Amino acid sequence: MTPDPQIKWTVLVLVLSQLLACWLVRGLAWRWLFFWAYVFGGCVNHSLTLAIHDISHNTAFGTRYPAYNRWFAIFANLPIGLPYATSFKKYHVDHHRYLGGDGLDVDVPTRLEGWLFCTPARKLLWLVLQPFFYSLRPLYVNPKAVTRMEILNALVQMAADVTIFVLWGIKPVVYLLASSLLGLGLHPISGHFVAEHYMFLKGHETYSYYGPLNWITFNVGYHMEHHDFPSIPGCNLPLVRKIAPEYYDHLPQHHSWVKVLWDFVFEDSLGPYARVKRVCKVADDRL
Repeated sequence: MTPDPQIKWTVLVLVLSQLLACWLVRGLAWRWLFFWAYVFGGCVNHSLTLAIHDISHNTAFGTRYPAYNRWFAIFANLPIGLPYATSFKKYHVDHHRYLGGDGLDVDVPTRLEGWLFCTPARKLLWLVLQPFFYSLRPLYVNPKAVTRMEILNALVQMAADVTIFVLWGIKPVVYLLASSLLGLGLHPISGHFVAEHYMFLKGHETYSYYGPLNWITFNVGYHMEHHDFPSIPGCNLPLVRKIAPEYYDHLPQHHSWVKVLWDFVFEDSLGPYARVKRVCKVADDRL
């Protein structure tokens, strides 16, 4: 349970690569801009959201320096185009503390989502619109007061977007936003959204994935290990499985995030309703 010594440099490279991409796409035709936003920018921005996930557990600078972690998450947020990092941390704590908690864990789809997106075509649309549901669901399920840090996150993000627009025009801004919306929507990496907690097998609500996409997602696929030890950075989660294989190797696991998406769309037993929901007692805030 130590800071990840590499995450700061990895995030720096990812942010700089998107800034370089902004400069390169300023003269591209729109069709090629959206092509590269999906193929390249979608991977980078999705990776940055998962860096923010890791940083939300104080893995960049350790638990002794929470403010450093929060500001670094805001830096990682810059290519995403919309303020995300601070709000994510605020709700992600509840996801770990109240996994599947009704009205507490905003990762669980609403009853309306489950009722409406129940056919292959509708489930496919739900996956495309995943960024919107993921960002708007907390406002309905578990609204919380806006914090000072969220306002600062928004101001920094707005300043970055305006600066890019002034320097290089509208296309780089659209590229960044498209990278986020496409990369978090119907994209191979987005399979982790469904793979982590949707009940593919009755009685199992959390699954790990040990495939190669972990290399660009900060090992978010090691999800059973992550929920067992949230303070261990993603870079060390493979060691958890290596040290204690008797606790993980026999559990159901996913082998392909693309297959996860395919099965989610075409299997009748899967959909937004395929989640465990439980009633949780709210813990004391001091805990």
